Amino acid sequence: AEEAINALEQISNPSNDPVLLALRGRAYLNKGLLDEAFKSTQELMHSHPNVAEAYALEAFLHYTQKNYQLAEKNFQCAIERNPDNAEYYYYLGLTHWYMGEATRREKSKAFTQFLKAAKLDMYLGKAFCYLGHYYRDIAEDRVRARGCYKKAFELDETDATAGAAAVDLSIELEDTDTALAILTTVTSRASAGTAKWAWLRRGLYYLRANQQSQAVADFQAALRADPKDANCWECLGEAYLSRGGYTTALKCFTKAIELNPDSIYGIYKIAAIKQILGNYREAVTEYQQIIKKSEHYVPALKGLGECYLMMARNALTDYLDGKAVDHIEQAVEFFTRAVQQRPDVSCLWKLLGDACTCLCNISPSKVHIHVLGSLVGQNVDRQMLKKYDLLRLGGRCYGRALKLQSTANLWCDLGINYYHQAHLTAASGSMSESSELLEKSLQCLKKSVMLDSRNHLYWNALGVVACSSGIGNFALAQHAFIKSIQSEQNNVVGWTNLGVLYLANENIELSHEAFKVAQSLEPSYVMCWIGQALIAETVGSYETMDLFRHTTELGMHTEGAKGYAHWVCSTLQDKSNRNTELYRYNILQMNAISAAHVVLSKYTERIQDDASAFTMLGFLNEHLKLKKQATDAYQRVVLLLENTEDKEKYKIALRNYGRLLCAIGQYDKAIQACKSTSLTKIDDITAVALAYFRKGLLPESFKAYEKALSASDSEEDKAHILTALAIVEYKQDRLDAAKTLLFKCSVLKESSIESLQTLCTLGLATHDATLSTAALNELLKHDERKDQVYERCLITAAIFALQGRNVAVQRQASKAIHRNPGNSALWSLLSRLVPHYTPQYAKGGTVAGSIAHILHANQAKTSLLYTAVNQLAAGNSSADDKHNCTLKTIQKAAHLFPDNPAVWAGLLAACHTENTVSYLRNNIPKRTGLEMAFVTAVSAENEGKAHLPTSYTHALENWSLYQAVTGLNDAGRSSEAEALCTKGLQSCPDQPALLLLLRQVQCKQLLQSCKQLPEAILEELKKTVASNSTSLAAWIWLAEIYQSQGMVVAAEMCYRKSLQLASQQSNWNGKLSSLLRLAMLALKVCLGKISSDHWPALVQEATTEALKISFCPLAVLLQGLLQFSVKMGARETRRILERVVYQPGYPETVTSVARWYLLRHLHAKYDDELIDVLVANAKAHGDIRVLELHKKLAAAS
Repeated sequence: AEEAINALEQISNPSNDPVLLALRGRAYLNKGLLDEAFKSTQELMHSHPNVAEAYALEAFLHYTQKNYQLAEKNFQCAIERNPDNAEYYYYLGLTHWYMGEATRREKSKAFTQFLKAAKLDMYLGKAFCYLGHYYRDIAEDRVRARGCYKKAFELDETDATAGAAAVDLSIELEDTDTALAILTTVTSRASAGTAKWAWLRRGLYYLRANQQSQAVADFQAALRADPKDANCWECLGEAYLSRGGYTTALKCFTKAIELNPDSIYGIYKIAAIKQILGNYREAVTEYQQIIKKSEHYVPALKGLGECYLMMARNALTDYLDGKAVDHIEQAVEFFTRAVQQRPDVSCLWKLLGDACTCLCNISPSKVHIHVLGSLVGQNVDRQMLKKYDLLRLGGRCYGRALKLQSTANLWCDLGINYYHQAHLTAASGSMSESSELLEKSLQCLKKSVMLDSRNHLYWNALGVVACSSGIGNFALAQHAFIKSIQSEQNNVVGWTNLGVLYLANENIELSHEAFKVAQSLEPSYVMCWIGQALIAETVGSYETMDLFRHTTELGMHTEGAKGYAHWVCSTLQDKSNRNTELYRYNILQMNAISAAHVVLSKYTERIQDDASAFTMLGFLNEHLKLKKQATDAYQRVVLLLENTEDKEKYKIALRNYGRLLCAIGQYDKAIQACKSTSLTKIDDITAVALAYFRKGLLPESFKAYEKALSASDSEEDKAHILTALAIVEYKQDRLDAAKTLLFKCSVLKESSIESLQTLCTLGLATHDATLSTAALNELLKHDERKDQVYERCLITAAIFALQGRNVAVQRQASKAIHRNPGNSALWSLLSRLVPHYTPQYAKGGTVAGSIAHILHANQAKTSLLYTAVNQLAAGNSSADDKHNCTLKTIQKAAHLFPDNPAVWAGLLAACHTENTVSYLRNNIPKRTGLEMAFVTAVSAENEGKAHLPTSYTHALENWSLYQAVTGLNDAGRSSEAEALCTKGLQSCPDQPALLLLLRQVQCKQLLQSCKQLPEAILEELKKTVASNSTSLAAWIWLAEIYQSQGMVVAAEMCYRKSLQLASQQSNWNGKLSSLLRLAMLALKVCLGKISSDHWPALVQEATTEALKISFCPLAVLLQGLLQFSVKMGARETRRILERVVYQPGYPETVTSVARWYLLRHLHAKYDDELIDVLVANAKAHGDIRVLELHKKLAAAS
């Protein structure tokens, strides 16, 4: 239009030519310049009022402004003046077409004008296009319409509307060849980014023709023409989806949603793809977005129901029955809403039936489904259905689906539903109703195979129902299974069921062959392996347990789970096979107890009325030390057998239940459970006697054990009962009677090891080393059993400890480990003994604790704690090794076992150690202010720990309190420490150790205020230490007080007292500490230049004794400093100090001091060569203090 206007403006005097004026006016209209067009119209009407062009231009102006009445009038005037102009007739037809529905439908109006235009100009494609519109939309003559469109497109190939309409009508008329020819012609001539309509329609054609690759290419070409067309993206997604490109299709539909967020179809397809991919959670989210926009959109309701149904099936596979019930409730709700909208759709009723039947294998006590009241014909919002009602509802849904469409699949589903109903009614005792339902099931399945005899699944279902206990038609079952196999050769289920049928009829060989074929078809199918395991069990094969174990590895199945658990429990009950290779492989290497426990737990979750399964579960829980869970399992057995006729099993269940109640500390219930038995068998009597004993009713326990002794016939049982009686007597402080009873055990024909162990322990408890040693000698005459190794080692070590042979204690544990290196309990014991009896070997104790943890996870609770204690004894801190230190070890123990009070006490000690190391290294401690939190944690965890001795818990709490006070005092928080001590003494005044701590705190405050303490205070401190005369730390502290007051002789006497105590107590650390402190005291006197031979001799004596105990870097340093103080320039001085500085194995704190004194010695000797070597060593170790001293000495010289 712009070019036309410019060209017309170059013509001189256009006003003389009406055609030029009309063209200029049309150009203005095409450009949208209505004012200029109006001026041109007025000019033309004024200069040439009677020409057709003037009326035509005015008509075009009115047509553009949608003034169709005036446009009609002017076009008619133009036609009167020029009746041969096809364009006038065409636009008059357009005016009638858009004027209204009436003029569009009136044949004499628009249609007539288009027809005249076409007749006047056979090449006017637009006229033929609107004739096509008329025939298609008004006359509904698709054939003529297509002809007009084809003509229009042939005349003008750029007319996309005519071309698209011609193609669409050709496809509607099933003339796909014509449509494809048109599309191919257009696309072959089209340049890139054009002819979107043709690419899109050809892509749809290929998509319908299942030529997905060509469809994808055409849709991509269409998108190149218009990348923002959401419909094209949806079509491309459909193409990818149809050829299995789910991920790419998902991206396409996501792009379509971005372009058109209101498209429900796009969201639906995204949800459907995620459902296909198994992302049911994400699919549910997408479907719910649709439901928010359109509440009654049936495809989304159906998709939601299917997703929840599939999640329920997955949950059932994983034996998550509670989750499955929840999902089925959701599925039923959405399917119900769907059928309310479309009750005429058969598949919705079928899916609703599937959801109701899905929970057929779950225990009836777990199935409580709330459904919409309209589904069950109730005038309530929700109705709760139990399992039987839910199955019946499923049957009715299948029946409704069959009324709409009778198919073999629906008949089969209905038959299976009746089959599950029959099983449920048979379990409730209604046999007649069960038989009726089984007959209905059989007839339904026969109907399904009549409708489709080639489907192997229908034949298989028929065979299962035919061989059920209510029908027992084994011939029909065999026929059905064989037909199923013939219908589908790769039919593992059919072969397995045939094998089960043969096995049920005791045809072992045929059964084995059938299972073998099933295994070859699908080796991972668990049912055929269960069949082989049952055959092996029937024939007594040694591979039975291994086969059952393999079934649990392949997948969870109730039959395989119970079978494996049965064999594991049977193997565990036979104690004679503990040392066999078969036991080590089947039980130990295969981790059989844990594996059987897992599968049996799932079994009992689903089948809650099997007493034998719960009994085995309790037995396995006992082996795993899960006493509370074992008690619950045995309680379930008691409830199941309470009203049965088998009273013998009920008594056994009570016995097991009572034993576990006693084990978890519920003694009253245990006594009641044991009394519920007849108390005629020795096991029942001893069980109630043990419960009495644990309860503290010792006289009743003694009477019960006496009754058991009189009822016992076995020498072994008598020995055990006499041992128990002796323990009861000991608890009543009748030591002589206890010894007499234990001596009686020794004269029996079959004396028990337990009685000798008890006699030995009694000697230890009474500090009777002679009795303990004699009992131990008798015990050693018996062959050492594997299960008695730990007890024998513990008793022997305890006797050595009683005799004061500390090193022998550690060696005894080491010898036992050498003989039994795989026994984690022995490693744990060694780790426990080392810090107490031989702390010089604390690093070895750390290794022992780590090995115990590695060997057995059950030892972690104690082994981690013992490892941390050994690390404390060895002086490990994070400053030396951040990753392998006491704090890290005890933190791990606290994370794993937060219920262990000793762990929190250990954490308190570890934090105190870290803070102390920080003080020594002149660093700011990071773990301050935690003392009270740890003390509170120890007290809290001690509460309710009935299995822990009261003396142990009190000692632990007291130790934590003392440690907290020490930590607060060291941190300078003396007022808090004093308040804590005062509070403890108020609650329990008789605590000499706490009083000593209080005095230490107060003394520290006094020393800060005044250097010299009054004589009265010193006397009070001496009395306090005297009240703790066996405390090594007390005497050392008093010595330090004396030393601070300049009373070196008194300090020496206190150190000697502490040394004496350490020797008496065989305290290796205490002895070493006292010797070193004594040496340091004497060295300080020597450095003070006091002339006396006593103090140098004391330093030499103390350090020599310390080095005899173990290699001690500090002792060597003190010898060097003594030599330095006596004769600084001596060669011996340099030799000792160089040994400390240059030899490996000396800590940096010690080496730094030696380096400082060695530098002074070398400067005094003016030995520049050795000074350079020493300075280089100081630089290498970052010893700034020595380097600064070197600068000062060098400057001074």
